[in-house]
Amino acid sequence: MVIRVLSGRAQPQKYDIIVLMDEYLDILDENGIKTGKTKLRRAVHRDGDWHRSVNVLLVTPRNEVLLQRRSPNKDSWPDKWEISCGGHVTAGNDVLATVFRELKEELNFSFSPSDALLYIDTFKSSSRLQPDFHNNSFDDLFILFANRTLEDLTFQEEEISALKFVPLEELRHMVQNNDSDLVPHHRKYEAFFKIMDRNPHL
Repeated sequence: MVIRVLSGRAQPQKYDIIVLMDEYLDILDENGIKTGKTKLRRAVHRDGDWHRSVNVLLVTPRNEVLLQRRSPNKDSWPDKWEISCGGHVTAGNDVLATVFRELKEELNFSFSPSDALLYIDTFKSSSRLQPDFHNNSFDDLFILFANRTLEDLTFQEEEISALKFVPLEELRHMVQNNDSDLVPHHRKYEAFFKIMDRNPHL
């Protein structure tokens, strides 16, 4: 989000009008190909346009998975536990640049030489969470292997209200039992667990 002060002054003054500028997204076709058109994020969700997002699951050497609690002010899945990090691929940007940007913005995460990022798959998903909110998205899923603790991370309060690490098996239990406090990403979690089960020493 960019704050623009309409009065033209560098610092907002009393009674200035503050406008939060929405981000632009590339519009995709049903095969995930860019159409050459862009729209504001809110218009994309209003009209149900296809777009691209990224999701990152951060896993520690202790086999703990980072979850974030979404802000109660979010327009989708407010106050629910969610995948470690994620966001829209904004117009003109690529997927990897978005992964790096979102990790830095949401978690203040910086990569070190020992960290490893693994691409899992792309998931085509379609949902209608509210009458005027459609989410038609191609979501690129990654696993980030990194030795971090909560003390190493600082979350973006506009987007996130809390962070926690949960053991892999506890997360599996939450998913299998359709925990109502967890955003339902069943296909993504299924792919994640398959990777972790096949490579227990990652």
